[in-house]
Amino acid sequence: MTGQVRTVDGRVAGRRGQATRQKLLDCLGEMLSSSPYRDVKVIDVARRAGTSPATFYQYFPDVEGAVLEIAEEMAKEGASLTQLVAGRSWVGKSGWQAAEELVDGFLGFWRKHDAILRVVDLGAAEGDKRFYKIRMKILNAVTNSLTDSVKELQSKGKVDKDVSPAAVAGSLVAMLAAVASHQKGFQSWGVKQAELKPNLALLVHLGITGKKPTK
Repeated sequence: MTGQVRTVDGRVAGRRGQATRQKLLDCLGEMLSSSPYRDVKVIDVARRAGTSPATFYQYFPDVEGAVLEIAEEMAKEGASLTQLVAGRSWVGKSGWQAAEELVDGFLGFWRKHDAILRVVDLGAAEGDKRFYKIRMKILNAVTNSLTDSVKELQSKGKVDKDVSPAAVAGSLVAMLAAVASHQKGFQSWGVKQAELKPNLALLVHLGITGKKPTK
C-alpha cells in the first residue's frame, strides 16, 4: 500500500489502522466470491474481519465505497495487460505467439479477479459512471495497444487501409471480455479450457492480421 491512508473523516490512519482497513477489504473480497454483491452487509464484513461496523465506517462510507476501493486496485493491476500487446510483432510465428499470450493473460486476469469484475460489470451495466470508468480503464489497457498494432500493420501494407484499427481492436477486446466472463459457461457447451484458448487466439490473430496464423 502506497501513500497516506485516511479515514472517512480525513485523519491519517496509522500502521494498525491500515492493517485493519486492508483486512476489511480482504474479507469483503472473499465474501464477494461466495455471495451476491447486494447481499453483502457491513455487519457481516466487520464480523468476518473480527471488528465492528463502527470500525468499518471509519474507513469506508458503505459497502459500495469499499468495493470501489477493491475495484480501483484491480484496475491498477489491469494496466499491466498492455504489456501483453505493446511492441509485439504480429508477423509470422510471432503473431501467433502474441495472440496466444494475449488470450492466456486476459483470461487469467479475469479468472483471478472474477468476483470483483462481476460487480464492476453489474455497476457499469446499471449506468454507474464510477464502475464504467474502471471497466474502461482495464479494457483500454489492451484496446489502445492493439489499435497501435493494427496501425503498424497498415503502415507496412499488411492490413487493408480501409480497416479501422480502433474498431477492430475494440471489437476484439469486447469479445475477449465477454468470453473471459463466460469461461465457466463454455463447459456446459462441452468446450474445455484447453480447447477454448487456441480457438480464441485464432480469432484474435485473424482479427488483427486478416490471415491464418503461422504456427
